[in-house]
Amino acid sequence: MKLAKPAFDIGLATNHQEPMLRFWQDTVGAPFDHALPIRRGLVQHRHDLSGSVLKINCASEPLPDTPPSGYRTLVVARAGLAAPRALVDPDGNRVVLVPPGTHGVTQIGVELGVRDPAAHARFYRDALGLVELPGSQGRAFRAGDGVIRIERSVDAPSDATFEGPGWRYITLQVFKVDEEHAAVLAHGGREAMAPRTLGKTARISMVRDPDGNWIELSQRASLVGSLD
Repeated sequence: MKLAKPAFDIGLATNHQEPMLRFWQDTVGAPFDHALPIRRGLVQHRHDLSGSVLKINCASEPLPDTPPSGYRTLVVARAGLAAPRALVDPDGNRVVLVPPGTHGVTQIGVELGVRDPAAHARFYRDALGLVELPGSQGRAFRAGDGVIRIERSVDAPSDATFEGPGWRYITLQVFKVDEEHAAVLAHGGREAMAPRTLGKTARISMVRDPDGNWIELSQRASLVGSLD
């Protein structure tokens, strides 16, 4: 997979806009970029994490009480730290601030609980075309400057849902979403949403990993210049 930017983005959903924005902006130190209306009752507050976008999707209607996805912890590299600092946001989502280079994380990383690490390793290697980090703790794959770490978990979902609170998806920015989407499906990925164009902003699709966790593929005009 050819990435259009050397990073992945990550999205969460919440019903608690004000305390969540205060935590991520003030405690974590993620600069606010802009708010993007998604649909009636849902606004995405976009924050910068050294080139990655933290998407805090704030819903006015109650989110369904669904089990968490496999995305468990966001890891953020932060200069000046002498040791990792574990935090929990107002919704209970876990984030760890780490000295740059900790377990290969120089920008951001995500820890993913899975039922079958071997199946996920094949998915990240063959379907997404990511490179495995040698000698890392557990199995980890590099997506640009970001790191995706997979660990066996007894409570990992078997069919993760998109709707619900907490971490729900990651986004990979690509040059040709239709080609990359087809390649993922050809290598065993599951389709969640066929490619579609969002005005003049982006062409996106959704695929799912072996446990059903959602991955957005995005061909964003501001990055690649064309949606053709």
